[in-house]
Amino acid sequence: MKYSLLHKDKASKARAGEIITDHGTIQTPIFMPVGTVGTVKGIHQRELRDDINPDIILGNTYHLYLRPGIDILERAGGLHKFMGWDRNILTDSGGYQVYSLSGNRKIKEEGVNFKSHIDGSSHFFSPESVMEVQRVIGADIIMAFDECTPYPCDYGYAKRSMHMTHRWLDRCISHLNKTPTKYGYSQAFFPIVQGSTYKDLRKQSAEYIAEADAVGNAIGGLSVGEPAEEMYEMSEIVCDILPEDKPRYLMGVGTPLNILENIALGVDMFDCVMPTRNARNGMLFTAHGTINIKNKKWEDDFSAIDEMGITWVDTEYSKAYLRHLFAANEYLGKQIATIHNLGFYLWLTRQAREHIIAGDFAKWKETMVKQMDKRL
Repeated sequence: MKYSLLHKDKASKARAGEIITDHGTIQTPIFMPVGTVGTVKGIHQRELRDDINPDIILGNTYHLYLRPGIDILERAGGLHKFMGWDRNILTDSGGYQVYSLSGNRKIKEEGVNFKSHIDGSSHFFSPESVMEVQRVIGADIIMAFDECTPYPCDYGYAKRSMHMTHRWLDRCISHLNKTPTKYGYSQAFFPIVQGSTYKDLRKQSAEYIAEADAVGNAIGGLSVGEPAEEMYEMSEIVCDILPEDKPRYLMGVGTPLNILENIALGVDMFDCVMPTRNARNGMLFTAHGTINIKNKKWEDDFSAIDEMGITWVDTEYSKAYLRHLFAANEYLGKQIATIHNLGFYLWLTRQAREHIIAGDFAKWKETMVKQMDKRL
């Protein structure tokens, strides 16, 4: 993987860059649609490719390990071939999913014992086994196995967890150095900064991760319930330490406002289930605010869903029709909303890139934040 930092905004820390992998070019800042189990929920790969057009999507090690399983994935030739996707894929290591199991897992130095959320069967993840699973999945960018701490989190626990995440990182690197990739193309490895919302721990973790000298770095353990202001503070601390010549990925974030604010702090890559999950509940993100399409006020509004939208659904259908689909519980409504929201998120990050290059990102961001922070 090769990263090039191409432009820096003069009035903020925002950056425009380019990542090149064996599966193509990723222009940053970038939002990665979440395809947890080998599908971005509710839409076809053709719609994803042709209408939304992301450079990269995300899959999840925990979920793919359970279903369809690594044997199926290996026989298929990896996730790209299995799902019919010829662009970039990043896989989360499953640390967050294991964290979210709470009562159904036990964390220790060796790794994590957990029970499947599907059938209750017992499994074990270690840094080494998670690296091997990601070798089989064959993603272009793979993540270190870490522990994601909850919010709020006791300082002592956060410190012990951070140090264990660092030890796990060393084990991940050691295992990857001993094992080849499986499908004839390279895999880039990103370690993950932890430390909860404690400044000294975040600094310490960022310094440790920077010293690992990986080709890219991630920030984990945020967007788990902490106030947005604390998220931004931690992001700024970490971005000021992580190398400037490598991409920075903020995991699991977030709202359109969160994304713009973190781009301004120097973050390059984002993922979140919010655009697809909220779409299925009838919430649409637009450049002028959010729309709850289930509201009665849209019942006889025959204007386009979003005149400024970049996908074909935005002008093909009316707000009244989309509201009708949700009222009738027709799945087409969820599909339309999903295409719209993902299209908007990709438009937002690409617009951010254009304004960074043009040199007026900070001014544009402030305007967008005010516009988007409305309920229509």
